[in-house]
Amino acid sequence: MVHEAARSLDIKVMQGSILDAETQVIVNAANSHGLMGGGVAGVIRREAGFQVEEEARKQAPIPVGMAVLTSGGRTKFRGIIHAPTMPEPAMRIPPTNVGAATRAALVLADEQGFQSLALPGLGTGVGKVSPQECAREMIEEIRRFQPEFLQSVVLIDIDSVMVQAWQNLL
Repeated sequence: MVHEAARSLDIKVMQGSILDAETQVIVNAANSHGLMGGGVAGVIRREAGFQVEEEARKQAPIPVGMAVLTSGGRTKFRGIIHAPTMPEPAMRIPPTNVGAATRAALVLADEQGFQSLALPGLGTGVGKVSPQECAREMIEEIRRFQPEFLQSVVLIDIDSVMVQAWQNLL
């Protein structure tokens, strides 16, 4: 009996803005309300346009461990995946929420047939998860994930400590 080898995702690590990623879709570290206030969400909203936040809010509440897809707005991306790490804006969160959000983003990207996805460090801002805990949760989920369509994941952040944490684990 021949078993098809499990396909693993190609993982790249980069320092920079998620808006500079060369992927089909990007992930917004969201809250369950779909509000795009500060941090990465604010940067994405400024570039994409307010309509992206409106699209996300119409799909709220989005539980931690789930994700929703919106258009890419004015960005070059085919879509933006909103993966909540926290139920309420500006909450301190446990590292397990980072893993749940990462998994939700991977599942949704794959279900939608995307081949490439960019993720920032999740939960490291107002969530107060350390870059090391964040990197561990994210990379464990990416390595565990069995994609059907998704081929590559770009881990990208402006914070050099976050980038180094990913690189140390890879």
